[in-house]
Amino acid sequence: MADVVDHIRQLLDPILASLGLTLWDLEFQRQGPQWLLRIYIDRESGVTLNDCESVSRDLSAALDVEDIIAHAYSLEVSSPGLDRTLSKPDHFTRFAGSTVKIKVFQPIDGQKVFRGRLLGISEAGNVRVEIAAGTIMEFALNAITKAALEIEL
Repeated sequence: MADVVDHIRQLLDPILASLGLTLWDLEFQRQGPQWLLRIYIDRESGVTLNDCESVSRDLSAALDVEDIIAHAYSLEVSSPGLDRTLSKPDHFTRFAGSTVKIKVFQPIDGQKVFRGRLLGISEAGNVRVEIAAGTIMEFALNAITKAALEIEL
């Protein structure tokens, strides 16, 4: 399965580059009886419906030629949205200053969910968040089950 995902990423790279887009995330998983290939694309200036359609069309054609997925699947291409999930170091760096919600595998002082202002990535590679005025916490990337931006109203 990892080989299939790596191959899909290789097919996506030139498609996204030609459109000035980047890959935010890629999911390939079983959902009920079907498989779902979900591609999240991004660009500093935002993603349009035409961008999603172009990537979907071009990737579908490339996947048909390469024939690397042996079973039926559905393809979805979208932007990561305003409440996007953060998973890579550059995600946390790009959105420093934003409000985030972080869930961790193991409780820290009896708590598994933290909200605060994202400060970025430390030199040690940990996610830094200001939980309360002056209270800064660091989370190892592999300790985080989910991190997402929170929409500020």
